[in-house]
Amino acid sequence: MIFIAMNKLFQDIRMIASRGCFALFAVVIFNSCAAEFNRVYKSTDNNYKYEYAKEAFAMGKYGQAENLLLDLVTFMKGSENGEECLYMLGMTQFANRDYDNASATFKKYCSSYPKGLFAERAYYYQALSLYEGTPEPRLDQSLTVSAVSAMQQFLDLYPESDLRGEAQQKLMELQDKLVMKELLSARLYYKLGGYFLNCIGGGSNYEACIITSQNAMKTYPYNSYREEFALLIMKSKFELAEQSVEQRRMERYRDAEDECYGFINEYPDSKSREMAEKFIVKCKRYTKNYKEEI
Repeated sequence: MIFIAMNKLFQDIRMIASRGCFALFAVVIFNSCAAEFNRVYKSTDNNYKYEYAKEAFAMGKYGQAENLLLDLVTFMKGSENGEECLYMLGMTQFANRDYDNASATFKKYCSSYPKGLFAERAYYYQALSLYEGTPEPRLDQSLTVSAVSAMQQFLDLYPESDLRGEAQQKLMELQDKLVMKELLSARLYYKLGGYFLNCIGGGSNYEACIITSQNAMKTYPYNSYREEFALLIMKSKFELAEQSVEQRRMERYRDAEDECYGFINEYPDSKSREMAEKFIVKCKRYTKNYKEEI
């Protein structure tokens, strides 16, 4: 994923570099040392610093380019180079894998130049920066939600973009991460079972597992974990029945039995089919005995 993003980055570098003639600065940078860069950095000639920054950017010296552009972006605001300067700053931050600042810079560009020359790429890289910064599923997914929103915004704004395919793939990956977060939560609720909360008196953890799984299946109807969510619902409903108070046991066994039949109908070839069939037998045994007692 990083490799593809960097290829796109290099294409944008060439696009920016082609907008000016920098032969003089190519020689300077190839032969420059820290002292040369410091001299440029301290210069009061902003145009000279900007040209140096552009050439550093074009040659992959992103650290030098970012240091100069951070100083220049305020001075360039409102000038003919202001738009390009802001976009290039975002690109250097992205290249340096400083995704938080890159996202903020691209967002600022999109706000300042919504119809600008680099607007399409800026919207994409804003979303991609958020995507690259998302944490693993077990952690808080607030950033992932923001990345989903930003990627969807890009697709809505540029439905014919040559980046559409990549954006759709990234969006699917982000949604899978959100689904996995819900699945981990549902697994945990099921594992906790009667711990912490009194399962015999209400089965709160099993109910939480059911609600979490049902919501995930509703929110992400085409996710690749549907069978596991359905299995967790079925198992939780059966455990609720098994550990229920007498007043609610009949109702819950019937609900669990219906859930088992639903699971078998939707996943007839599931490895868990045998479990569902055993649950049905146990549910029927209780409901039959209950009817005979009545």
